[in-house]
Amino acid sequence: MAAFWKCVTLALLLASAESTLAQQYPAKPIRLVVSFPPGGAVDIITRIVQPALSAGLGQAVFIENRGGAGGAIGSEAVVRSAPDGYTFLVTLSSHSINPILYRLNYDVERDLAPVSLIASMPQLIAVHPKVPAKTLHELVALAKARPGYYSYATPGNGTPGHIAGELLKIGAGIDLVHVPYKGGGPALADTLAGHVPVLILTAPAGLPSSHSGKLRALAVTTLKRSPAAPEVPTVAEALDLPDYEVDSWIALFAPAKTPEPIIARMYREVARVVQVPEVRQKLIEQTADPVGSTPQELQQIVKRDLRRWADVIGKAGIKGD
Repeated sequence: MAAFWKCVTLALLLASAESTLAQQYPAKPIRLVVSFPPGGAVDIITRIVQPALSAGLGQAVFIENRGGAGGAIGSEAVVRSAPDGYTFLVTLSSHSINPILYRLNYDVERDLAPVSLIASMPQLIAVHPKVPAKTLHELVALAKARPGYYSYATPGNGTPGHIAGELLKIGAGIDLVHVPYKGGGPALADTLAGHVPVLILTAPAGLPSSHSGKLRALAVTTLKRSPAAPEVPTVAEALDLPDYEVDSWIALFAPAKTPEPIIARMYREVARVVQVPEVRQKLIEQTADPVGSTPQELQQIVKRDLRRWADVIGKAGIKGD
């Protein structure tokens, strides 16, 4: 009986400590490690939510860009950080592609705690204006007529753009040649120059060239049309492929063992911030669909994508660099 009451006392003390921690948090500035370089979609989205997040938390929120290895370098830096609620990771959906392609020094499910899905963002499938295809259906017809003739550029091997291209090949039964670049900038530049006919790139990076007529946008890869480009159909509707979806989501994670009250506080702040009218509008202008999911919902998304992309990568024979 004495042992029982000791356990009860310990549980009450722990609950009291967590409650005090939640009330006092945050007591100092918070660091957001962005796992991609400045100027990219992840960095842009993070900087849009940063001011409102800082205001809600009552503390400065600093951004530290730790790009490289498809987000793995920044992720590992957060894994090795203290789980005290003062270091978080903001990363892309490559988070659930990297473990399938590469031998990482961490486990994405064991070593990182999901906090919230900030926003969902499509990949854009576009072509150079000289390509005689006004629609994705017409591009598929061209590819079927000349297997292996058309190539598509992406920011790199194993990126969401690459996955989107291989999933398109599988779903439409076509043969396109993948041309990986070291980043979205070079891939876009070579497509604009006409060196590669097809481009699959995160929508914020590709839409400006589409709006200016330098590229022709054919489809987006999410199940819903982008609020920033409602005239561009989804792959699912353009090709009658209801299961086709590649969502370049951007999400917040914490080191494993970060206290639950802190995770809950950060989730509530993200959910609030993405619905602030001026923040929401800026996200939509970047083709991002504001979400603000619960930690549990983000956990299920990661699990789902790990299964989905393992299947696609296996069927397509994609190998890590």
